[in-house]
Amino acid sequence: MHHIKRLVTAAVLVPVFYLYITRLPAFWFDALVIVMGLAALWEFLSFYRAGRKMKLAGMGFCLVLLVPQAVAGRTFPGLFAALVMVFAVLRLFAGGPKEALAEISAPVISLLYIPGLLLYQMFLRGAGAQWIIFLYGTVWIGDSFALYTGQLIGKRKLYQQVSPNKTVEGAAGSVIGGAAAGLAAGAVFHLGVSCAAAAALGAFMGTTAIIGDLVESMFKRDAEVKDSGHFLPGHGGMLDKLDGPLLSAPLLYWCLLLMGVRL
Repeated sequence: MHHIKRLVTAAVLVPVFYLYITRLPAFWFDALVIVMGLAALWEFLSFYRAGRKMKLAGMGFCLVLLVPQAVAGRTFPGLFAALVMVFAVLRLFAGGPKEALAEISAPVISLLYIPGLLLYQMFLRGAGAQWIIFLYGTVWIGDSFALYTGQLIGKRKLYQQVSPNKTVEGAAGSVIGGAAAGLAAGAVFHLGVSCAAAAALGAFMGTTAIIGDLVESMFKRDAEVKDSGHFLPGHGGMLDKLDGPLLSAPLLYWCLLLMGVRL
């Protein structure tokens, strides 16, 4: 039943997502990133049981970090210093010193981890819709390959303390799936790189997606929750779908810069 929900959700959302990315101006993707960022941030702060004031401050900072990029194509790195100061002052007047660092850490990390990394998806979209399709295509296809390869032939545990169900064979499936998706994207879209380079980038995305998944699993296991939410039937919460692209987008952006791709 879980797999049926997963497949039905993907069958509905993937074509809609593709048309949304390719048919609408970049601003609309940036708006979607903001919505996804707010949802993922809320999930993260909820499973770390952040207080109401911390949640509201986190949502406000998420908007302050992402909206200027969406509206004016500008980011303000200095805001990261401001958010540390605001959270520290909020915590100062919210209670005594006990567990102050623990209560401040989750909101600060959540903003570096979610909107801080989501900014790179906006940068990639500015270089063309094809790179967003490449990013999500390689990560999601790699994720599907990992799931089914792991179920069929997975035996050796990848990192049991963090994610008991992931296997070395499943991770290899993610790399192969990412490479296949990258090769297909290189053949279909004008990426400005060779098909071999697209396949190599895809394999790298498949690798980083596994690591991104493990990073989110580390946070969830620390917070003692199974899924970040139930936003997408069969797929978990918003953060569960963004964990791979969150880590992969900055790395893809930096790789393209090193390769001399115009961004």
